Amino acid sequence: MELLDAIYSFIRATGFFQISSGNMLMLLISCILLFLAIQKGFEPLLLLPIGFGLLLSNLPATGIFAEGGLINYFYFGIKKGIFPPLIFMGVGALTDFGPMLANPKTILLGAAAQFGIFATLLGSIFLGFDLPQAGAIGIIGGADGPTAIYTASKLAPELLGPIAVAAYSYMALVPIIQPPIMRALTTEEERKRVMSQLKEIKKPVRILFPIITTLASGLLLPSAVPLIGMLMLGNLFRESGVVPRLLETSENALLNTVTIFLGIAVGASMTAENFLKWETIGILVLGFLAFSIGTATGVLFGKLMAALSRDPINPLIGAAGVSAVPMAARVVQRMGANENPQNFLLMHAMGPNVAGVIGSAIAAGVLLSLITP
Repeated sequence: MELLDAIYSFIRATGFFQISSGNMLMLLISCILLFLAIQKGFEPLLLLPIGFGLLLSNLPATGIFAEGGLINYFYFGIKKGIFPPLIFMGVGALTDFGPMLANPKTILLGAAAQFGIFATLLGSIFLGFDLPQAGAIGIIGGADGPTAIYTASKLAPELLGPIAVAAYSYMALVPIIQPPIMRALTTEEERKRVMSQLKEIKKPVRILFPIITTLASGLLLPSAVPLIGMLMLGNLFRESGVVPRLLETSENALLNTVTIFLGIAVGASMTAENFLKWETIGILVLGFLAFSIGTATGVLFGKLMAALSRDPINPLIGAAGVSAVPMAARVVQRMGANENPQNFLLMHAMGPNVAGVIGSAIAAGVLLSLITP
């Protein structure tokens, strides 16, 4: 009898006995994210740890996300806004701002692509989200995962899971979402248009840019400094040429380590209780609209710029204004080359692409300055 009681107690303690339908659905979503990362190659550096973190947190009775649990310590870096700025430092170390500096007009394309953020903010309010939540949802339109996570952690931490998944999912789906919008808003002649070669930017300009940008953003918009400041510090490591060890660490070991912790913690925050709500579906829909609007406004502003400029401008590069670096620029290059094999738009598209990174961080700073949760 005691043996039977022991067996029954063991069975009751297993996850098979305690698993709910919500847990099973979330585990299925976890498997889908892992499939997209591994089999389809959609943003694997982020979707794989997010998908596995989701799997861990939805296994019943593990206590892995409880107070004192392993994932709870990982989550501390998100809750306190530590991980996103560190990722921005790594991104800055990897980023060449030369194409943007060579053609400063492309900064306007990066700014135009942020229109989706504010349009979606208004849409979120219309659907019943409060202002802090609407601000956190709207930032998905920048197609910048770290910025979305940072903003959500400050304005609406209760929505962090669905916002992070929406932001990174749409970043991964850039090659699927953007081309139909780009094709619908441009003519064949515009897509075939060849742009002039960019000039080389001298080293002093490359060094001064991150310093001046940090000073200007710090004085004008202090709340954006944690993101922009770290982005520019990483870029200064790159352009100064005097700290190769710091550059190597920030663009490789540190960036990879923080990405692992952030991805697992974000995925683990997506428990069935927090994620399976109607508002989650609303966030995913609003995120898609935000990303689509940002792409469309970037292309339309590219058409306007092309009409007003004496130099040839291919409006496709406006789609790279969303800050999915460098995937959005590669999509522009691929579409331009398909229309005209002599068309090499990658470096031209990198201008608005890196401007979009700065633009999304500035937009986040504006929202954080104006909205007090």
